[in-house]
Amino acid sequence: MPLVRKIETGLWEVRVQLNNRIAHILFTAHEEIMVLLHGFIKKSQKTPANDLKVAKQRMANLGGQHE
Repeated sequence: MPLVRKIETGLWEVRVQLNNRIAHILFTAHEEIMVLLHGFIKKSQKTPANDLKVAKQRMANLGGQHE
């Protein structure tokens, strides 16, 4: 079953079990739709800074942060 957590204002993470790995998707809501910003396989507890940076840059391209 997917698990969702809030990273910061307007940025969320959903994680899904895939066989022996866990996939993570960073997403936001924009104009009433869910926008998938970045996906990766996480190997540690903390979200990697580079993956977070990619998602934040893509979110900024949408026109700012959204709840």
